[in-house]
Amino acid sequence: MSLDCSCSWISDANDVMQEPRLNLKRRYQKTLTFYFVTTHSICVPSVRWCFFYCTSQKTPIVLTKFVLGLSSSNCLILQPQQLLSISDSAATISECTHAAKRMAAAAASSLCFSVNGRRTHFPIGPSAYELKRPRRFIARSDLDSSVSDMRVNAPKGLFPQEPEKYRGPKLKVAIIGAGLAGMSTAVELLDQGHEVDIYESRSFIGGKVGSFVDKNGNHIEMGLHVFFGCYNNLFRLMKKVGADKNLLVKDHTHTFVNRGGAIGELDFRFPIGAPLHGINAFLTTNQLETYDKARNAVALALSPVVRALVNPDGAMQKIRELDNISFSEWFISKGGTRKSIQRMWDPVAYALGFIDCDNISARCMLTIFSLFATKTEASLLRMLKGSPDFYLSGPIKQYIVDRGGRFHLRWGCREILYDRSADGNLFVTGLAMSKATQKKTVKADAYVAACDVPGIKRLLPQSWRESQFFDNIYKLVGVPVVTVQLRYNGWVTELRDLEASRQLRQATGLDNLLYTPDADFSCFADLALTSPEDYYLEGQGSLLQCVLTPGDPYMPLLNEEIIKRVSEQVLVLFPSSRGLEVTWSSVVKIGQSLYREGPGKDPFRPDQKTPIQNFFLAGSYTKQDYIDSMEGATLSGRQASAYICRAGQELATLRESLAAAELSFV
Repeated sequence: MSLDCSCSWISDANDVMQEPRLNLKRRYQKTLTFYFVTTHSICVPSVRWCFFYCTSQKTPIVLTKFVLGLSSSNCLILQPQQLLSISDSAATISECTHAAKRMAAAAASSLCFSVNGRRTHFPIGPSAYELKRPRRFIARSDLDSSVSDMRVNAPKGLFPQEPEKYRGPKLKVAIIGAGLAGMSTAVELLDQGHEVDIYESRSFIGGKVGSFVDKNGNHIEMGLHVFFGCYNNLFRLMKKVGADKNLLVKDHTHTFVNRGGAIGELDFRFPIGAPLHGINAFLTTNQLETYDKARNAVALALSPVVRALVNPDGAMQKIRELDNISFSEWFISKGGTRKSIQRMWDPVAYALGFIDCDNISARCMLTIFSLFATKTEASLLRMLKGSPDFYLSGPIKQYIVDRGGRFHLRWGCREILYDRSADGNLFVTGLAMSKATQKKTVKADAYVAACDVPGIKRLLPQSWRESQFFDNIYKLVGVPVVTVQLRYNGWVTELRDLEASRQLRQATGLDNLLYTPDADFSCFADLALTSPEDYYLEGQGSLLQCVLTPGDPYMPLLNEEIIKRVSEQVLVLFPSSRGLEVTWSSVVKIGQSLYREGPGKDPFRPDQKTPIQNFFLAGSYTKQDYIDSMEGATLSGRQASAYICRAGQELATLRESLAAAELSFV
C-alpha cells in the first residue's frame, strides 16, 4: 500500500520539523515496518513522536516508541514497538500535552488507521493527555538486607550458615591458584586463624575474573562479569572485604536486543515481590508472542520451581534429579515451545554456561529459575563500577595481606609430591614450584588446588587416576569462549536520539546487561555506561564487551577477522550506529573456560574433600549446588575451608608424624 503523506517529527524539545511530501509505503507483517522514501536527506533529531497526515485519505497516523534506522537509497525505516495513543505511551505529561495539542490541531477528534482491514481509533480529547509516569518499583539494593533475605527459606546447600569459631591447632595451608575460589578459601581460613600462602602462575590475580592493563592503559578483562542478586556467598565475601561499595545496581529488568534494535524485556519491576513479580515479568514480556508466553507459563508451572516456594530443599533435590536431560528436552516435554527457546532461553543459557538449551543440563537452568521465583532480589543485576582487578580482586587481596596471608605471583606448581603411609593411604609431602629459573619445594599441613578444569587435569599425578574420584574429573571438559572489546567514537546503544549517539560530551545508551538471540555474542554490555570508573573515557564513546558463545568457530580466526565479524553483527542489532567507527579493540580467547554443564555431568564433579587426607580442591567446577560461576567459585572456597577446619586435628597429627619420620631418617 502506498500513500502520499506529510510528516511531522516532534522532538524532546517539542520542536516540529516538517517533511512536506513523502511517499509512505506500509507493509503489514507480524511486526509493522514503515518505509519512508524521499529523494533528499532526512535529518532526525531527538525524536519521541512521529506524526503522519496522509493527504490522500485525510488520515493521521501516530507512531511512538519506535526504532530508527537508515537503509540505502535514502529510505528511512521505522520499526515501532507499538502503535498507540497518547494515553498509552510512557512519555512525560508535557510531551503528551504538546503532542496532543499539535495532533488535535492537525486532525479531527480521533486518530484512526487501518491494519489488515480493521479500523482502530485513538481518542485525543482532554483525557488523552491526563497521563501519569509509570511507577517504577525497585528491589532492595542494600547487600545487608539482600544477603540476609537470601538465607530465609532457602536451600541450605546454596546458602550455608556462618561457620563456628575454629578451636583446633593452627594450620599452615598452601593454595594453588589465586582466582575467586582460591581467595575465598584463603579469606575463610585466615578468619579462622590459620596461616595461608597463595601461589599463582600468572602475573595477576583473579583467575577468570581477572583483568590487567595493557601498555596503552586499556583494561582487558577475561570475560563479562555480572552479579546476580542471588550471589549470596560472593556478596558476603565482598561485604567482608569492603568491596560491596564497588557494585552498581542496574534496573530490575532483563533486556533483549533484537535485530534492527527492537527491545524486548523481562521486567521484574512490580509492586509485589516474589513470586508475583516474576509471574508478571513472564506474562507481560514483549520478547515472546502470546502463544509462546502461555506455553512458557505452563512449562514453568509444572517445574520444581513451584515446589521451591514451600519446600526449597525438596525442590533442589528434584532439580538435581533432572541433571541427566537437557533443558530443551525438559522444557518441550512440559509444553514449552521451540521459539521460546530460540528467542529467550538460548541467550540466557549462553550467558550462564556458554552453551545453548539443547546442550545445557536442565538442572543448571532450573537452579537459577528456582531462585528467581522465590527471591525478589535474585534477578536484580549489578556490575562493578570499574575493572575487576581494582574493584573486586584488589580489596580481597588487601584483606588477605592485612591478615598475614601471602601471595606468590608467577610461581607455578610443576609437580605434586606425595608418599604412601604404612596402611597404604596417600598423602602429599610438598609442592615442587618454579618461577622462571628459580625452583623450590613448598611444604604445608594442607594443600588446596583451586584450579579450573584444564588446570586441575595438568596438576594431578597420572597415577591418581586409579581412584575413581580423580578419574571422574577427566570426564569434565571446558567450553571455549572469546571476549571482544570494541571502542567506538559514539554511543552504539543509544536508540532514541540519533544526535545524542553522535556527541561525546555525555555517556548515553542502555546501562545494563544485554542479551540477544540475533548475534554470535549472546550477552554483552557497554562498559562505558555500566562500569564507568575505568571504561568511560572523556572524548570517546561506547566500549562494547561481547562474549562469543559458542566460541569454537572463532578460536582459529585471526583477531582482525573476529573484530570485523563482531562489528558487523553490532550493526545488525543497532542500525542507528551505522557510521560510527571502531577506534580500538581487543580479543581474549580462553580455550577452556567454564566446564560444559551438559546432561549427566554433575555426578563427575568432585567434592572439595578428596581421598587424600591433606589434599583438598576448590573451584566452581567442584561439587556445590550452584552452577559454574563467580558464586559457585566463592561457595566452593567456603566448603573447602570448612573441610580443612573439620580435619584440623587429623592434619596436625599428620604433620607431627611426618616431622618425626624426617628426624628418624636423619
